[in-house]
Amino acid sequence: MVNLSVNLCGLTLDNPVIPASGCFGYGKEFAEYYDINILGSFSFKGTTRQQRFGNPTPRIAEAPAGMLNAVGLQNPGVEHVISHELPEMKRYFHKPVIANVSGFSVDEYVETCAMLDAEEQVGIIEVNISCPNVHGGGMAFGTSPDSAAAVTKAVKAAVKKPVFIKLSPNVTDIVSIARACEEAGADGLSLINTLLGMRVDLKTHKPILANGMGGLSGPAVLPVALRMVYQVYKAVKIPLMGMGGVSCARDVIEMMLCGAAAVQVGAANLVHPCACKEIIEQLPVEMEKLGIRSLQEIIGGAHA
Repeated sequence: MVNLSVNLCGLTLDNPVIPASGCFGYGKEFAEYYDINILGSFSFKGTTRQQRFGNPTPRIAEAPAGMLNAVGLQNPGVEHVISHELPEMKRYFHKPVIANVSGFSVDEYVETCAMLDAEEQVGIIEVNISCPNVHGGGMAFGTSPDSAAAVTKAVKAAVKKPVFIKLSPNVTDIVSIARACEEAGADGLSLINTLLGMRVDLKTHKPILANGMGGLSGPAVLPVALRMVYQVYKAVKIPLMGMGGVSCARDVIEMMLCGAAAVQVGAANLVHPCACKEIIEQLPVEMEKLGIRSLQEIIGGAHA
């Protein structure tokens, strides 16, 4: 009998498979296809202090082996999430969830995280630092070790639950930013977010996305994600949630060998609603083929 369970900052997950924020909403629609309690957990839709409509349409464009999105953090705001989404979620998901938080200033991150930290259902707070800093010229918090550390330190001072900082791959040196977050008190790191890309309409000669550029996700980014998880695992001592292009059980195992303690699945859910269910069902089969008895024991195995 193989063991799929993993430990993530004191939380024992039945398996390491976690739908990624932005690709699973609040789980309600997916719960109509299968019992989502088979998941290790899930990271719900990125939440900001105030309601956001997001970017103008079109927001989605297809790409070879992936997709581009420029949704723009559309969400109903943290107060609505606490008063409506979390109570409803409790009816169909009975495990701790991951609260993904975005912000446009350090104060906004702190306030939103503190509000979600008080919610019983929230087990981990995932802080997305790929947002533009409105007080810093619009540069994303996650592109500088100093700004990433500033957000991390401020959030950690305001919450009690484990804080994972979600890193952007759109940087020259992700390792220096990961180390800065660890030194500032992060309990863990999530990586990677989407890679910046674009497509052009050959008829209009204009970008397909109204925003011009968007985030590339899907199988095309898997090798980049594996490389970055591998690099960061060597550089820090805190646990990692790996993501980026994961679409099958073998991808999960590969990501864990690079150093991920848990693995998020993003765009695959948008292609096939039962993607995570099938990955979880296939994991024991692939483990048997590969002679793996416990997933917890293979974390970072590619470094041995």
